[in-house]
Amino acid sequence: MSAERSAWLDEGLTLLAEQGAPAVTLERLCARMGMSKGAFYHHFGSMPKYRTRLLDHFEAKCTTAIIDRVEAPGTLPARERLDRLIAEVTKDASPSLEVALRAWAKQDPEAARVQERVDATRIGYLRQLCEQAGHGRPDQMAKMLYLMLIGAEHLMPPLPKSELRGMYELLMPLLDRPAS
Repeated sequence: MSAERSAWLDEGLTLLAEQGAPAVTLERLCARMGMSKGAFYHHFGSMPKYRTRLLDHFEAKCTTAIIDRVEAPGTLPARERLDRLIAEVTKDASPSLEVALRAWAKQDPEAARVQERVDATRIGYLRQLCEQAGHGRPDQMAKMLYLMLIGAEHLMPPLPKSELRGMYELLMPLLDRPAS
């Protein structure tokens, strides 16, 4: 992907996080990028195609890339990879992108399909790590870990990431105990 095309998509995610899906318009994107509509059409062809690429970009940046960073060392035990994953998801200061995408998914079937796929990928990865870490109920533990993140983002105001990290520190010793 070209740097310019990636910049358009990054700007779309920023706009989505700040103002929600209805605000992601051609006019606003061009104004924020300081570019013409022709430049936009050169890269994406149409606004529906842009929205599809934006959803793909969200999935790649906010799920696949995070998993890749956690897996990058290659030989870490599952428990250490879980710790790395929690560090990754609690380092971003703003949960607004995740909340905005879920709001978009409530009103748009394509966004809903992507959100469902993202959730399944994230829970599946967590399940894999919990199972490899030896937890007796990896499905439930994976969902509990994921629901903490989703719930923290939807509190009003959202739970600060530092506080969420502290809650995970309280929860993670459960992984080290046999499940009953």
